[in-house]
Amino acid sequence: MSKKPYVIIVSEVTLDGKLTLYRGASSKELMSLMTKEVYKYLHQIRAEVDGIMVGCETVRTDDPSLTVRYVEGKSPVRIIPCSTANVPLNANIFSQDAPTIIVTTKRAPQERIKKIEELGAEVMVVGEELVDFPKLLPLLYEKGIKKLMVEGGSSINWEFVRNRLVDEIRIIHLPVVIGGENVPTFVGGEGFKSLKKLLRLEIKKHFVIDEFLITEWKVKKD
Repeated sequence: MSKKPYVIIVSEVTLDGKLTLYRGASSKELMSLMTKEVYKYLHQIRAEVDGIMVGCETVRTDDPSLTVRYVEGKSPVRIIPCSTANVPLNANIFSQDAPTIIVTTKRAPQERIKKIEELGAEVMVVGEELVDFPKLLPLLYEKGIKKLMVEGGSSINWEFVRNRLVDEIRIIHLPVVIGGENVPTFVGGEGFKSLKKLLRLEIKKHFVIDEFLITEWKVKKD
């Protein structure tokens, strides 16, 4: 079996499992509830990994920088899966603060790929219609991404969970409840729908920073 990065999914989640105030809203609104010390915890993880991944929907909605700012340390390589490479060309991820890799598919227009490369980012074509994550991870490992932080939305999280590509999950519990049936939750997708298929985890660590509970979970290997 090919070597892959050690994958840590990190997310800020409300007590009812939501990622944003409503579908289409920026997660930055909820993250504004976090204190500086909680941000330090988040950025410390960024400083310890080789790569950080979010989906292109997160880039469009939140326009994150994905750099290390609240602690000392080097910013990780930014990795953005985007099936059609339609990531905004003026996005913060194209800043010179850290290297950026856009992962796309064979259906991405060549003209779009060229524009992204002109901005200084690397483009990887991995997959036909959708980004092939099981194929992508060994390729990232070969590029020196031995430890990967996934800070993406519910769709990206589902890809890692359903393909059993995640090793650890760390949750910053936001002490609020939002409600709403169509509000994005921590993991989206179609779901497992069977007890036999569930991803099972064991608690590794839990602690409180200010009024925020942090839980760190290790995935149980089948």
